[in-house]
Amino acid sequence: MTVKPPIAAEMARIVVVFDFDRTLIDGDSDSWVVTQMGLSSLFNQLRSTLPWNSLMDRMMTELHSQGKTVDDIAECLHQTPLHPRIKTVIKSIHALGCDLRIISDANQFFIEKILDHHGLLGCFSQISTNPAFVDDQGRLRIFPHHDLNTPPHCCHLCPSNLCKGLVIDQIRASTTQNEKTRLIYLGDGNGDFCPSLKLVEGDYVMPRKEYPLWKRICSNATLVKAEVHDWSNGEQLEKILLHLINTISTEDNIRSRLSNQLNSSERRISTHEDACPQTLSIPH
Repeated sequence: MTVKPPIAAEMARIVVVFDFDRTLIDGDSDSWVVTQMGLSSLFNQLRSTLPWNSLMDRMMTELHSQGKTVDDIAECLHQTPLHPRIKTVIKSIHALGCDLRIISDANQFFIEKILDHHGLLGCFSQISTNPAFVDDQGRLRIFPHHDLNTPPHCCHLCPSNLCKGLVIDQIRASTTQNEKTRLIYLGDGNGDFCPSLKLVEGDYVMPRKEYPLWKRICSNATLVKAEVHDWSNGEQLEKILLHLINTISTEDNIRSRLSNQLNSSERRISTHEDACPQTLSIPH
């Protein structure tokens, strides 16, 4: 009898995806810089005339005209409030081997400066956000993630500059054939509803309670296939996130043990059948 090869236990790749503003950090990084660097009046004056990314780019131009440098902006970002338990849990789940990502409608410069200041930048394998760079005049420039001069992304749930659901699709598509991905998505805003709808059974979504994403999910619960766990502050986020990762790991361990038991049983059956004498057919 031919012995079947052992069935490999399917271990999940855990991808934890964070929104940034009002999720990973308590406030909004754009609003923080605008307020702390004295741009509120000009910002409010231009708010209705420009798309958000263009408006933030205009604010950076204003700072440059005032003699403020990118180092001044970085120093302002270093003061952005970050809950200590969120900092702790990010380091913990990275050490556990989770793949950490950020999908945010903030911008690359703001996000990277804040994370680097807190020693967290190296914990994230990918940051999908609006690009930013310092030009040859030393001015910080901010542009939309999805170039508005290219064909639209066609998602009616998301702003024109960024569809977070498309990024979730890309993460899922990067999974190898023999690898199962379990996603945990954390967010707060209306822009986080689209990626929440991309999650499947076995995934988890963690909306911040009383924020727009939580309200959208409560009003459209049947559309969300992922298991929902809401949170309000850093302590709750840490506790729930560690619980979910432990749950996934426990399920994997159970599947692994069952797979090993099945393989062992098949080997014993195969050995027993091979040891039994063959029945001879006696001619009459």
